[in-house]
Amino acid sequence: MKRRHDMPFGAECREDGSIRFRLWAPAARSVELCLFDRGQTAVPTGPRVPLQKQDAGWFEIVTKEAGPGTQYMFRINGEQEVPDPASRFQPRDVHGPSEVVDPSDFDWQDWSWRGRRWEDAVIYELHVGTFTPAGTFGSIRERMDYLADLGVTAIELMPIADFPGKRNWGYDGVFQFAPDSAYGCPEDLKAMIQSAHEHEIMVFLDVVYNHFGPEGNYLNGYAPQFFTARHHTPWGNGINFDGTESRPVRDYFVHNALYWLNEYNFDGLRLDAVHAIVDDSRPNFLTELAERVRSAAGLERQVHLILENDRNQASYLDRDSLCNPKTYTAQWNDDIHHALHVLITGERDGYYCDYSEHALEQLARSLAEGFAYQGEPSPHRDGALRGESTKGIPPTAFVSFLQNHDQIGNRAFGNRISTLAEAAAVRAAAAVLLLAPSPPMLFMGEEFGAETPFLFFCDFEKELAAAVTAGRRNEFVRFGAFRDEHERDRIPDPSAATTFAASRLDWNELASTFHRQSLNFYRHLIALRREYIVPRLSAACQIESNYELHGESGISVRWTFPDHARLTVQANLGPTEMSGFPAPASPAFFQTDNLTAENMMRGAMPAWSVVWFLAQ
Repeated sequence: MKRRHDMPFGAECREDGSIRFRLWAPAARSVELCLFDRGQTAVPTGPRVPLQKQDAGWFEIVTKEAGPGTQYMFRINGEQEVPDPASRFQPRDVHGPSEVVDPSDFDWQDWSWRGRRWEDAVIYELHVGTFTPAGTFGSIRERMDYLADLGVTAIELMPIADFPGKRNWGYDGVFQFAPDSAYGCPEDLKAMIQSAHEHEIMVFLDVVYNHFGPEGNYLNGYAPQFFTARHHTPWGNGINFDGTESRPVRDYFVHNALYWLNEYNFDGLRLDAVHAIVDDSRPNFLTELAERVRSAAGLERQVHLILENDRNQASYLDRDSLCNPKTYTAQWNDDIHHALHVLITGERDGYYCDYSEHALEQLARSLAEGFAYQGEPSPHRDGALRGESTKGIPPTAFVSFLQNHDQIGNRAFGNRISTLAEAAAVRAAAAVLLLAPSPPMLFMGEEFGAETPFLFFCDFEKELAAAVTAGRRNEFVRFGAFRDEHERDRIPDPSAATTFAASRLDWNELASTFHRQSLNFYRHLIALRREYIVPRLSAACQIESNYELHGESGISVRWTFPDHARLTVQANLGPTEMSGFPAPASPAFFQTDNLTAENMMRGAMPAWSVVWFLAQ
């Protein structure tokens, strides 16, 4: 089976053996095609072929001088050679030539795969370069049996769009259509996705549509209309989604989404930090993107769109009368993470100050209603109102997690929760999140209590690398422990190869009893979720919920399903025994080891204890 997504730009292989090259360069006077050989020479070896200037800033040529595997660049105004911004592959990194890729060369065997229901989702976020010692798409395939045995139903890859150098989180990508060559070639990625499908595992991709990375982006030289000074972002001028000449810009990103879903058969996308996408048009870019994906021909399968959105704009998660997402399937729920993190670690620095006074209630509200902030003022944001009402939105629209790449990697030393909180507290938190109706997400290694850090790392050119190192250290000045310059100097250098190496998972940890027990605990929780929770989520829009607080650290949360079955969690998320819990009305299907029937009958729960009931 062949899969390809036809695009209005880039290099497209045609049935007659010719290649169509097309570039949007509205600020260019002329564009030439420069062909290279497959060696390491930086000098074009083939002819320079002029592209024909068309309307609205487009340049195009159809030629048989190139074919699959040909490397090429565009020469702008007879002066500068630049890679193709719609390149399908960058074998020599961001400053090198692009490569013509024929999607038909890969023969897909997963023709019967139609995806999985969102309600089945147990997500496993991973970074390709640090998940395995080899750090490649191929080496992920070698771990597929492990992930299936764990009970994972979806892998979420951190961004893979080609970035500068050999190591990066992925959020500095500059070639949105090109899997980074450090991880393998396009066929390697496709083979990994196909292997996941053979294991009944979905694959999601994290995509970055709010900015381009700071190195390797040549668009300003020939298409400055791609950006606008009218909108500002943390990375500088905003992307032009709503001004004059914005149509090609919007098409670039819409086609990118469709390309990953169609040509690579990804099962969904996670859109990074959409609160940093500034767009005053109607419909805005986010709405148009979702509508195009939902209506795209050939997507007669389960496709899921996930947001990261600090604004908690619940309207993007609205459902129709059949409980299907109108636009976006779900959002990462920072509220539930932050509240739970404060409870089990006691930390209150930075954005955790928003949860320093009412973390227990905010956790309970997040479990029952989705967001804790639904229009309330945020102290961390100088009192600005944050969020929208979640009324009518099912719990399946909120992705819960105890760890993710941001919450670990944006710490000065990349500490995992297993090094910040006692083991009993971490187990209690996992027992709450993995059995609640909201889909849970794990960060790679969390299931076995990995102790290796996940640090911020990159591989920029020398001057930019020095600036990033200084900026990273100054970023932590708001934390008391790093106000001293010498203390900040202890923060690992993002550009050092040792920082990247330290972030690799250590699979040898599984040789220890503690880590094996942790893995078995997570497997058990996921198996219980599959047995008791998932079958009831098909009518998620009709789930009713409420919660109660018990003392300083106790919560009870209840979800009532359409068939009147009631799911209840009782938890003591504190270091001392807590009383005042209601006596159980039905047998428990899960309880932490420190909880006895005697405790429950007298309404008492020991420190860091959790129990789940399902009354039929």
